[in-house]
Amino acid sequence: MTTVCIIPARYASTRYPGKPLAELKGATGISRSLIERSWLAAQEVDGVDAVYVATDDDRIRTAAEAFGAEVLMTSDSCRNGTERCAEALGMLGDDVDMVVNLQGDAPLTPAWFLEELINGLKAAPDAALATPVLCCDGETHSALMADRHAGRVGGTTAVFDANRHALYFSKEVIPYTGRIYQRDEPTPVFHHVGVYAYRPDALSAYPTWPVGALETLEGLEQLRFLENGHNVLCVEVEARGRKFWELNNPEDVPRIETMLAEMGAP
Repeated sequence: MTTVCIIPARYASTRYPGKPLAELKGATGISRSLIERSWLAAQEVDGVDAVYVATDDDRIRTAAEAFGAEVLMTSDSCRNGTERCAEALGMLGDDVDMVVNLQGDAPLTPAWFLEELINGLKAAPDAALATPVLCCDGETHSALMADRHAGRVGGTTAVFDANRHALYFSKEVIPYTGRIYQRDEPTPVFHHVGVYAYRPDALSAYPTWPVGALETLEGLEQLRFLENGHNVLCVEVEARGRKFWELNNPEDVPRIETMLAEMGAP
């Protein structure tokens, strides 16, 4: 089975223009761009045969090629990362058996998240795609709630059924619990990790499906699969002591830099 990892990246962003080129300091004080740190994270994943950056922007292409990435230039009409991965897949031919979408704002994604994701989709023939979910501890739950109280869109949460098939994804903190948790206490809230593994036929078909009301309201691309009747497998992963956060807003930079330092990431 041939598995490729595609990192979709666009320069234009309503909340954070130029985000893929935002600089993040590591434990040694060296600054690397967000897209480079995401690419470095992908290099650590076992079972991935090739890694590509997919973009429509020459500034991102130049930066990515400078640190050694293979770049696929896609159109500026892609409405989200999944559509960009679908277009990139069309450039790679018919030899791809699975596509992993590591979104370019998730440089803290541990390799084992993606490895368990790949294995999860292999074992679930009824799923069009798989995506990781992480049980929130009290500290993460508090951070998600603080973002919402401040009017910021932070992380995404997921709810799923007994078979781990997704029921819904939201930028609100769901399910509602109405309580405060201790720092290390597990909560019933699951943080959706912005990574996907797709079956090629489902990914190729995705841009042809109608965009539904829920995807439009939430701004979450994975809801198009649910709204068009396709199973999304939620693969629960464990943090193993690592903290996870995505770069959604400029205010997230200090938090991610602190986590990079704690990890010892250069």
